Amino acid sequence: MSQRKMLQFSTGALLLLLPWFGGLVLGEVVNDFSNCKQFFYMDTPPTGITGNDYQPICQRYNNKYRFATLYDRARRSALYSAYILSSPDGGRDDETWMYEPQLANIKGNPSMQELNLNPDNNVKTSQAVLEDYRGSLYTRGHLTPSMHQHSLDDRKATYTLTNIVPQWEGSNSGPWRELEEEVLREFNKCCKGQMYVITGVLPGNKWMNSRVSVPDYLWSAYCCPDHTQNLPECQSFFPTYAAVGSNLKVKPAGDTVGVRIDGFHVTRMSLNSLERILKDRPGMPIVSLFDGQCKEMDDKL
Repeated sequence: MSQRKMLQFSTGALLLLLPWFGGLVLGEVVNDFSNCKQFFYMDTPPTGITGNDYQPICQRYNNKYRFATLYDRARRSALYSAYILSSPDGGRDDETWMYEPQLANIKGNPSMQELNLNPDNNVKTSQAVLEDYRGSLYTRGHLTPSMHQHSLDDRKATYTLTNIVPQWEGSNSGPWRELEEEVLREFNKCCKGQMYVITGVLPGNKWMNSRVSVPDYLWSAYCCPDHTQNLPECQSFFPTYAAVGSNLKVKPAGDTVGVRIDGFHVTRMSLNSLERILKDRPGMPIVSLFDGQCKEMDDKL
């Protein structure tokens, strides 16, 4: 067989094998969440969001997928992150901030990398950097919080700026942190199986450093279909629960969210109530967060 025919045969055989291996490159920045669909209930991401600026990221650290993020390229900020909650096996870790190489160059490293103080222009153009937060009024607010991740590597992975949004200190270390602690307590007390969490933002019209969008609100919802049903405190919070937290000091004109904003208040609500708010938000009408509305499993105990 000639070299040319052999090359044609080999190429054809390789193309036939690609569907079995999911492609040759296990890239982090992808067209959809198929490589990390396990972080969504029933392997199904939220439905309703469309647009060329939204970039799915399978957040990969040390060659393992840790959680999933829908990144808004135009706003240089995450729209939401999805993860499976687990209790941490240690204390607070050191803050080593990272970035997503494949947002800057699709041929870049598929795993998040440490962010230095002077990143190149491709990195700065494609995503937020530490310089954006320096001297600003905002802290770096996690969507997937480190306290909801089990291993040290899982917790380290949450310190990528593609999982971060500008958040007032009063919210980040106040009512929103209290919500994160509350969800962890409810998980340990009531959830017998996996708890799927999606935390996101409602973008506003403010910008940090004229580059990074500042959200008006943060929101979060969880789904735990397999939970204890014989405890009264578990019946109110399961199988689903949701909340919206203010990241505002003054409510903007025309705001239709309809929740308190004083003191960065966090309003607890049902999943249906949160989805009604998200459906009415211009530009990002999320129709459903959890496929099938998170069906409750029968309690055999």
